[in-house]
Amino acid sequence: MRSDPKVRFREEATHTLVVVFLRGGADGLSMVVPTEDDAYYRARPLIGIAKGDTKALDSMFGFNAAMAPLHRAYDEGELLIVQGAGSEEDSRSHFEAQDYMEHGGTGAGGWLGRYLRNNSRAANNPLAAVALGKYSPESLRSSPATVVMDSLAELSLGEDAREYLDDLRDLYGAASLPWADAGTDLLDAMERIESLHSSPYESEGGASYPDDAFAQHLKQVAQLVKAGLGVEAVTLDLAGWDSHVVSATLMNPLMTRLAAGLMAFYDDLGPKRENTTVVVMSEFGRRVYENASLGTDHGRGSVMMVLGGGVRGGRVLADWPGLAEEHLEGPGDLPVRFNYRDILAGIVQRHLPETALNQIFPGYTLKPMETMY
Repeated sequence: MRSDPKVRFREEATHTLVVVFLRGGADGLSMVVPTEDDAYYRARPLIGIAKGDTKALDSMFGFNAAMAPLHRAYDEGELLIVQGAGSEEDSRSHFEAQDYMEHGGTGAGGWLGRYLRNNSRAANNPLAAVALGKYSPESLRSSPATVVMDSLAELSLGEDAREYLDDLRDLYGAASLPWADAGTDLLDAMERIESLHSSPYESEGGASYPDDAFAQHLKQVAQLVKAGLGVEAVTLDLAGWDSHVVSATLMNPLMTRLAAGLMAFYDDLGPKRENTTVVVMSEFGRRVYENASLGTDHGRGSVMMVLGGGVRGGRVLADWPGLAEEHLEGPGDLPVRFNYRDILAGIVQRHLPETALNQIFPGYTLKPMETMY
């Protein structure tokens, strides 16, 4: 591609925030198992995860064996786990809970949209926000610009891309109209994207991405980050966690995909992890008690995870009174001990230290989780 001295956006200050949403209400008690809480096994005599099927995290919790690949990132101090995370929205409706969490407050748009509007690095970059999948989530509503794609191949202009882009650049360069600069920004981004198609992508750090949609989306995130495209926020989903029936049959493959994909991404990024943060979240957790179908029903608290980005990992944060009935909420739910916005606010503080957090999460009195970094 032709090099142009007027390229307007820069990669050096970019901090990429990757938001992975586990849609369906992920059972945090099957992912990060309280192996030393006898009440857990009394509540789940048939579906409880045996201690021997976990990998110890601390004196209370163990990773489900399906999540075990992530244990290396935990041991290396770059994975923080928060047990009992969620929101104050207690309808236990998937759609209401997801909307509430993705809006992140009472202001217009989604919390990531407000994050990008308050991010000067995103102002002139049409690739500041990327939604991998078929649609843009509510969290990115009101973003200055969002690219929605299933694959980088969708962004190619074809075999005549170079000639076409050069002609457009000449056209915008001769214009004095208000939108000329925006057009030039877009062309800069498109030239960088076209350069990604010039040769097959090769992952680094011994990373091996599984051949499923979630892992392949993460592979493309790594490609975008390492290409210096100035991507500030990326969203992607791993759906299907609504485990009402035979929960292990449903959850084990999902946990395997989640852990394998995230670890391939972790290894592939290498030094780029320092300026990249991955946060994994779900709209709510599951009831503590198993149901008659060997599954669990909609509950409250679940697990959030924060990976990379200088995080003070190797810890499970949990205000853990135990799972005895007197400590549960409503019909038998794990209470929300950590509001998701306080966790996200700690991440935002690191990525945008000069930003007033109440502009990102309005209508809520924040207590940013300062122990994260």
